[in-house]
Amino acid sequence: MKTMRFLAAFAAASAFATAAFAAAPVKTVDSTKGKVLAGENGKTLYTFKNDKAGESNCNGDCEKAWPPLMADDKAKAEGAYSIITRKDGMKQWAKDGMPLYFFVKDAKSGDVAGDGFKGVWDAARP
Repeated sequence: MKTMRFLAAFAAASAFATAAFAAAPVKTVDSTKGKVLAGENGKTLYTFKNDKAGESNCNGDCEKAWPPLMADDKAKAEGAYSIITRKDGMKQWAKDGMPLYFFVKDAKSGDVAGDGFKGVWDAARP
């Protein structure tokens, strides 16, 4: 009986840990422009107006300045968050179908140096 309870508790804990690990690694942080989405590192996430829903058009030199929020093999789409496949075959997180990126000039949590950049980059909002 004790073994059965232990196994049930272990299975439930494992399922919870897997679900928590696989969810989108995104949180909300405060910035000078209000609340924005950020990665686990606290740095602001952005969307690119030249992308299409489910498709990233930021590759090569673009992705050096705007690193994608990558998804690993255990990642699972949930709610507004989905996973797209980039042209190089790598997986990237998206919100409402729009791929998410960091900006290399953001140094700390809440920085929004990329918001409005060249009229095509916007801070992602919750």
